[in-house]
Amino acid sequence: TLANTLSLDDQLKLFKEYLRKLKAAVGENATSTIISQSFYFICAGSNDITNTYFTIPVRRLQYNISAYTALLVHWAADFIQELYALGARRMALTNVPPCGCLPSQRTLQGGPLRECVVSEEQAAVLFNSKFSSQLRSLNQKLPGSRIVVLDIYTPLLNLIVNPTRYGFEVSNRGCCGTGNIEVSFLCTRLDVGTCTDASKYVFWDSFHPTEAAYKFLVRYFIQQGEIG
Repeated sequence: TLANTLSLDDQLKLFKEYLRKLKAAVGENATSTIISQSFYFICAGSNDITNTYFTIPVRRLQYNISAYTALLVHWAADFIQELYALGARRMALTNVPPCGCLPSQRTLQGGPLRECVVSEEQAAVLFNSKFSSQLRSLNQKLPGSRIVVLDIYTPLLNLIVNPTRYGFEVSNRGCCGTGNIEVSFLCTRLDVGTCTDASKYVFWDSFHPTEAAYKFLVRYFIQQGEIG
């Protein structure tokens, strides 16, 4: 991925290092209890689709979108099974958001009017369908596991399409700077144009939702019985 995020392999290495430290501190039995009773929240796929596949051409030369989304789901399934082998039992995974409607993607691929990008939306829907099917299979395959999919796609798309219905005002750009392309470390207090009230915006920067939007999403998950 182009984003400054740790790969799944690197995250597993860090988790194994944590396990070694935990065992040294509390012992094998206590570690087993802590790990099995902990709750694991996992997000994967959105950077791979928006940045690695659609922003640069290398992956598109190697895979069509059907094959690439299948590969992403395969990687995610391997990650879950490795976590399970290390003792994890309770996991929640978000599907990918409406990638084509993220402010950054609208700026990069959405034309002069910054419209939602149809190809990226189709990729997100395709990934989410395969992802849900794979996780249902893993729930049956891994004894004692409880793996749930948190549907972030549907409620976030609702916020984007009809922000005023849910108490927001702006959904096609972020609060930070111009809101069209700034992301992560590019957002600072020195950015000209940063909004004065982020709670009115669905997105903080051009990729990530605001605190207000995340609160809405959590309430949605609880109301749907996905977490509790």
